[in-house]
Amino acid sequence: MKIAVTGAFSYSGKYITSRLLARGEEVITLTNHPNRPDPFEGKVKAFPLNFNNEEELEKNLSGIDVLVNTYWIRFDKGHNTQPRAVENTKILVRAAAKAGVKRIVHISITNPSADSHLPYFWGKAANEKAVIDSGMSYAILRPTVLFGKEDILINNIAWLLRRLPLFGLPGDGSYKLSPVYVDDLAKLAVEAVYSKENYIWDAVGPDEFTFKEMVEEIGQNTNSQKPLISFPPRLALLAAQFMSLFVNDVMLTPEEVDGLMANLLVSKEAPRCKTSLKDWLRENKSTVGKTYASELARHF
Repeated sequence: MKIAVTGAFSYSGKYITSRLLARGEEVITLTNHPNRPDPFEGKVKAFPLNFNNEEELEKNLSGIDVLVNTYWIRFDKGHNTQPRAVENTKILVRAAAKAGVKRIVHISITNPSADSHLPYFWGKAANEKAVIDSGMSYAILRPTVLFGKEDILINNIAWLLRRLPLFGLPGDGSYKLSPVYVDDLAKLAVEAVYSKENYIWDAVGPDEFTFKEMVEEIGQNTNSQKPLISFPPRLALLAAQFMSLFVNDVMLTPEEVDGLMANLLVSKEAPRCKTSLKDWLRENKSTVGKTYASELARHF
């Protein structure tokens, strides 16, 4: 088959592409970052992910059997907003359908809702609707927080624990999440490429932590245990925004705090992914959190 992956030079897209290439498939990528280092040594041809030119997108997707879509943005910056990302996704899906793409594998988020007040979650729900209404065969995968060597959240919690005398929890830290290993998600995505069925699956790992438990686990495995102090959520957010000035990044957003505290990053379904964050931390304790991972540097 010929498969298009959005963001094959980025995070989850890179793992998905690696698995597809290992199966001998031809893969192209649609990317906003054509000058990003190519981990595939020229094996993956790159085309622009240009939402302002739907005809070009349709042309680039001509002859593609399956589109694997990882496109989204974590937070608004300038004209690059989450509502705009919803419209961009609609353009991409429409172009794929016009190009004759037979199937789409779409990466979403757990617990999306059209009724959510959070743009991240209502935006993901709107994207899912665009996929379902497209007329193409589809699989929608709903992960939570991804972890892996290139991850941001887990790495930067470890980075803070290694450097600060204490760690501030938004609220009491009792809200839960089920992190998922990025290559486990990639495995599910590749399996979905070959399926003929339409389905929507949560993609979560075997661990369900409270946020406080997860931070404790990260501290224990990096030998950087620090006192965990509960702060009012907005004060914790203010502290994160203050620290963001020193790393020239956006460490945490109000929507991320609200989503975490609303328990939207857990699943009622049985875990489909097997890699435990505890095991991964033990194996990577010498490197996780050693350097800061910048969202702005990666995407902007």
